[in-house]
Amino acid sequence: MKIFYLMMLLCCLANTALAAVIGKEVSYRAGDTTLKGYVAYDDAFKGKRPAVLVVHEWWGHNEYARKRARMLAELGYTALAVDMYGDGKQAHHPDDAGKFATEVSTNMPMATARFEAGMQVLRDQDTVNASEIAAIGYCFGGGVVLNMARMGEDLKGVASFHGSLGTSTPAQPGKIKARIVSFTGEADPMIGADKVAAFKAEMDAAKADYRVVTYPNAQHAFTNEEADALGKEFKLPLAYNEAADKDSWQQATVFLQEVFGEK
Repeated sequence: MKIFYLMMLLCCLANTALAAVIGKEVSYRAGDTTLKGYVAYDDAFKGKRPAVLVVHEWWGHNEYARKRARMLAELGYTALAVDMYGDGKQAHHPDDAGKFATEVSTNMPMATARFEAGMQVLRDQDTVNASEIAAIGYCFGGGVVLNMARMGEDLKGVASFHGSLGTSTPAQPGKIKARIVSFTGEADPMIGADKVAAFKAEMDAAKADYRVVTYPNAQHAFTNEEADALGKEFKLPLAYNEAADKDSWQQATVFLQEVFGEK
């Protein structure tokens, strides 16, 4: 009998070892533009599951965005790290990052088309429940997901991490379908208390289901472990904040469970 239980245990351990997060590159299109994304899921989870889009920082589709996609896959979701710039383009200097981000953020039809193309990629995945999709974004990407919520995209929820809060097209009452959470740093000069207050007023007027979480002493890019090095190299007010990073991620995981009806 002991041998039987030992064999069962070994089988379970073997199955656990075989189960792993699968990551694959995907190419898709929005109009004439080729976009290069990254899909991640855990094959230990069977059947269809909710899905999450990950929208990158202003640096472009990079390893950081892919890491977040894998972290979501470990939670049981299928995740897509999208490409908002086209052809997987990345910036290696703030001047280029600002140029790329501005080209997209000031062209809402382009931004919407590229975001929706990513949504369709997720819907087409065999592992995805197409009616259960959320989005998260960082920095530039945080602003993107908030704008998609403002426009009434069919999302269960959006989470913005140190994302831009301002907009030239405020949300209209009843337009927003997604629940919203925004994580900001109190010491982030790129956001500022005035922008947080304006965002809250906008969301209140739009009757949105939203929440803003502010972290004292947290600067811009507080979730990115490379923020200190980037800030030093380019003389930017960027800094990693481990406590804010971990807390915002924990709150975001609970948020996703809630919007997907898992909690």
